Amino acid sequence: MQIRKCTLQDIHRLAEMNKCLIEDERSSNPMNLEQLTDRMRMFLETEYDAYLFVEDDATVGYALVRRTVSPLYLRQFYIVREFRRRHYGQEAFRALLEHLRTDTIDIEVLPWNERGLKFWRSLGFTETCIAMRLTK
Repeated sequence: MQIRKCTLQDIHRLAEMNKCLIEDERSSNPMNLEQLTDRMRMFLETEYDAYLFVEDDATVGYALVRRTVSPLYLRQFYIVREFRRRHYGQEAFRALLEHLRTDTIDIEVLPWNERGLKFWRSLGFTETCIAMRLTK
């Protein structure tokens, strides 16, 4: 597994994968692809770094990491659908930690995303808080 730090030339591909992530985790984010592209540009131009996970010249997924906080914050982590259930997620995550030279990182998982919760728990993550929202 290779990790490649993204540049602004990768924004469209990152936004496409972000759209798939939003669909897969059943997020309430209503942004379209153009809006996600603009947001990804803003992320990369400010506090975030993005990384592509590559295996045999195929993009397996990506991660978006906020580099200005301690511990680091993994905002987005996505494995392309066709590469799932083949241990690429675990391999990519471990490679990311090694690349970032850290063993501590924060994430957030939507509570109804059972597959995501199971995946992160399998890697040793535990809950540190419960965020709640009242919507009227």
